[in-house]
Amino acid sequence: METNNNNQTFFKIALGVTFGIIALLAYLFVGARNETVELQKSLTMKVEQLSTTQIKLDSIDKVLTSKIEEIKVLGGNVTELEKVKEQLEADRKKLKSDFHFSAQKYDAKIKEYENFLAVKDEDIRKLKEENGQLTVRAKTLEDEKKVVEDENSSLKTEKVTLTQNLADYSAKNEELAKKVTLASAMKAQQVQVYALSENGKLRDGGRYKSSKIDKLKISFVLASNPVAEQNNKDIYVRIMDQNGAVISESANSGIMQFDGKELGYTTKQGIPFENNDQKVDIVYGKGSPYKSGKYSIELYSEGFKIGTGGFEVK
Repeated sequence: METNNNNQTFFKIALGVTFGIIALLAYLFVGARNETVELQKSLTMKVEQLSTTQIKLDSIDKVLTSKIEEIKVLGGNVTELEKVKEQLEADRKKLKSDFHFSAQKYDAKIKEYENFLAVKDEDIRKLKEENGQLTVRAKTLEDEKKVVEDENSSLKTEKVTLTQNLADYSAKNEELAKKVTLASAMKAQQVQVYALSENGKLRDGGRYKSSKIDKLKISFVLASNPVAEQNNKDIYVRIMDQNGAVISESANSGIMQFDGKELGYTTKQGIPFENNDQKVDIVYGKGSPYKSGKYSIELYSEGFKIGTGGFEVK
């Protein structure tokens, strides 16, 4: 009887231990399962964040590439943009193997890129505005060129060059400086040549005795030009005899550059250009008698032929 009681007691203890082990295993299983679910949720969130970050970086790369091309067309500087693009490429490459990926860190970088692109949007707007102003300026120069063509046929070669420069302007903004130079050329109008005798008597008419010419007085009007710079201008005078030889018998004679060639000149004089149709007088003394014949006069300034005239010696 006592043996049966002992067996029953042992069986109960064994059964209790078994249930305890089962309960422990069930607890551990449930805990492990919960941890697995949480880990899966965390991994899923990481993957989604990684994918979203990749998409944002790819989108920024496309926008950045587009802005670089647009600024190049507008003639702007893309050095800073290209450096930022290199950094973006490095971030995109790092993202593919970043085992310590942090969405917050990349979100901060993406915000910086977005702010940078916003600043460049403003730069592009300003470039477009500047290009628009240059286009208006080019149209103004075109109109001024036509006026010059109508007024002075001696500027035909320069006008052809101006026409070509204006045609090229649509593709190259730097051609604007050349066009402004052409449009700003001065013009000497109403060129008259007078003879001054030794006693200072002035003779006009354009036909003089050699004995009555001690000096020549060349008078003309410098036409106003809204494009020309108001400063001191050097006026070069070429006096040529009937054979085309340049008279150069003074210390003020020399060589000048014109249309890529060297030309001798008779004299030169500095003129403060006032841009108000001012009258200019240049007096030249040859130092020896003039031979009979017809003489021609050419006036130059700032690389342009600005006027012509002539006189005759009996």
